[in-house]
Amino acid sequence: MRRHRPSSRRQAGATLIEVLVSVVVLAIGLLGAAGLQSSALRNNQSSYERTQMTVLAQGMLDAMRNNLAGVDAASYQKTSWTCTAPTGSGLPTADVARWINDLKTQINSSACGQINCTGRNCTVGIRWDDSLGTAGSTALIFSIASRL
Repeated sequence: MRRHRPSSRRQAGATLIEVLVSVVVLAIGLLGAAGLQSSALRNNQSSYERTQMTVLAQGMLDAMRNNLAGVDAASYQKTSWTCTAPTGSGLPTADVARWINDLKTQINSSACGQINCTGRNCTVGIRWDDSLGTAGSTALIFSIASRL
């Protein structure tokens, strides 16, 4: 019996084209993972800002509950968007100034607040720039209403 010798043209591993195709597939997968990570970071920041906004709005309502005389005197009333902390004396002015400063530091520097009360039915509103979020909206408004 005679043995067959393998042909010298027999393939002995991956070709260069196969390696290049696998590198391209891997690169596309890694780019997709990087895009997903970037989107997750944007959404995380937007979620953080919304959470802070909710806590700060509720905090302002709690401060107003602690000073019902100021609410009855309309000392907390800010019918237009207030973007800078008011100056002056008195507990309502100090509460609003602290709240506006907290909006600027804990949400972002574009945040503004609004307080509208009819009697003791009050609405606290917050407007801020959420352009870093996935939606890309530049002006989001949140409001919460409560009977004090």
